[in-house]
Amino acid sequence: MKTDDLIKAIAADASARVPSLGVRTATALAIGAALAVVLFVLTLGVRPDVLDALQTWRFDTKLAITLLTFVGALWATGRLARPDADRRLPLAALILPLLALAIAVGSELTLSPIATWPARAIGSNSKLCVVSIIAMSIAPLAALLIALGAGAPSSPGMAGAAAGLTAGGLAAALYATHCTDDSPMFVALWYTPAVLSITLMGAAVGRRVLRW
Repeated sequence: MKTDDLIKAIAADASARVPSLGVRTATALAIGAALAVVLFVLTLGVRPDVLDALQTWRFDTKLAITLLTFVGALWATGRLARPDADRRLPLAALILPLLALAIAVGSELTLSPIATWPARAIGSNSKLCVVSIIAMSIAPLAALLIALGAGAPSSPGMAGAAAGLTAGGLAAALYATHCTDDSPMFVALWYTPAVLSITLMGAAVGRRVLRW
């Protein structure tokens, strides 16, 4: 075998052994999610009446919005990890959870007496909500940022923000199964800033560690 052929064969073999960015991201998400679930089980756990709660539109809406946020952000993360990413499409996908939340809040305001609005918005576990979502987001965010380091995002800040939103959406979905405050107004007032905080953290860290 000629030297050039040998070098090409070695290079091809090495590249074949390196996991793709998609595999890296999926593996990182699985590890981060597992750590978040362990933290959730050890500190919070699923609410005792979750089966009854699933029969109510408020709980179902809360869970659907958090899952929609997670799925949309995960898709956006995969797109923004590429050097040739079109930023407009991922951003458009992230509008859907906000639109769904706005519709849910509007429905709540229409269906609930004005006198109940403050109690529904403030809830009974606001501090626990914010702290728990942020805490459970750390491991998934760190894992995703490490995986994205193997890519070449054209906008490191946006890719980091998408990773943060993915982690925040996952943590919010987990917390939603524990939280007894099901009002969309509570979700808008407390879930949103918690997820936004981890998104901004992802953007700040991503801007530094995902540069190329």
